[in-house]
Amino acid sequence: MTTEQVLLLDESGNQVGLADKAEVHHADTPLHLAFSSYLFDDRGRTLLTRRALHKKTWPGIWTNTCCGHPAPGERMTGGVLRRLADELGLPGVREVDLVLPRFRYRAVMPNGVVENEMCPVFRGVAVGDPDPNPDEVDSVEWVLWQDFVESVLEGTRDVSPWCKLQVAELDKLGPDPLAWPVADAGALPPAVRL
Repeated sequence: MTTEQVLLLDESGNQVGLADKAEVHHADTPLHLAFSSYLFDDRGRTLLTRRALHKKTWPGIWTNTCCGHPAPGERMTGGVLRRLADELGLPGVREVDLVLPRFRYRAVMPNGVVENEMCPVFRGVAVGDPDPNPDEVDSVEWVLWQDFVESVLEGTRDVSPWCKLQVAELDKLGPDPLAWPVADAGALPPAVRL
């Protein structure tokens, strides 16, 4: 079994090194490359996931469909599809498109553990039903997108800090997620291979 590594970045998004994923999240987490994805079905619903209760960062919190880190040398879309398969056992995903190329955030848990990521956001269309991996996902829920947006923006639904920030940005793209424009890949951090 190989050790999973993440790409360390400078503030301009250039790769400056590698670190073991298991050791990168702590009180002084270095800036690193990640991704988030939101899957939708043809009924306008998005797939939410509740993070496994033993996760190091934000255990048991509801969030977007899937997050992850591209492996060294891996194309970002390949990493998105890999994590969707690993975490949710989805039999297929169509139309994985870049929608927020410049998303970046830093968040601190009550215990002091920090997330610090440049995290492009992708949209996809789910094919089939998820079969969650309990090592990664505690539970899943399909929710109408507009209902989800309203509950997050009004503060009546508790979600991960990155999800809350992303929803505010995604809402600006329009009410129909399947009609959102595909973003310019030129706006991605230089370390990203699309």
